[in-house]
Amino acid sequence: MDSINQQQPEKNHEDLAGSEAGKKIKELVDKSNTCYFCTKITTGEPLTTRPMSVQKVDDAGNFWFLSANDSHKNAAIQTDNKVQLLFQGSEHSDFLSIYGLATISTDKELIKELWEPILKTWFTEGIDDPRITAIKVETLEGYYWDNKHGDAVAFVKMAAGAILGKTLDDSIEGKLSV
Repeated sequence: MDSINQQQPEKNHEDLAGSEAGKKIKELVDKSNTCYFCTKITTGEPLTTRPMSVQKVDDAGNFWFLSANDSHKNAAIQTDNKVQLLFQGSEHSDFLSIYGLATISTDKELIKELWEPILKTWFTEGIDDPRITAIKVETLEGYYWDNKHGDAVAFVKMAAGAILGKTLDDSIEGKLSV
């Protein structure tokens, strides 16, 4: 544990597993369903990062996206299917990092389940656009950082800590194992 966290007067680390990890993942993704979707994780090349909207997070902690079959992202996944998803829900909390394995599907029923009308912006032929694929990211491990009582309480604790010269931080963080 680092020196700042050692000064905390209250619990600020909690690893979550199983359904508790799944609930935390869903809670944080509900606050911001847009993430940075990173590929080329193990290639030794610089990461390629792009914003993506999550279409669904299931109870097992899997993430679902829609993507074009001719996208750079799909090509990168076919070369190296290890990906990193990075979320930040607000300026001071709701951070989530997911490392997982991506697979690409052309299952039409799955695509229909994930479809939203706004996606016609990218898939101009609509739900039957032949370029649409579904990407599943299976969570291998994750990490979260959040506050325990909301941004207002976190701010009050930080301000009190600054006045008192004490580390009074409302944060909670830990590993996620689904």
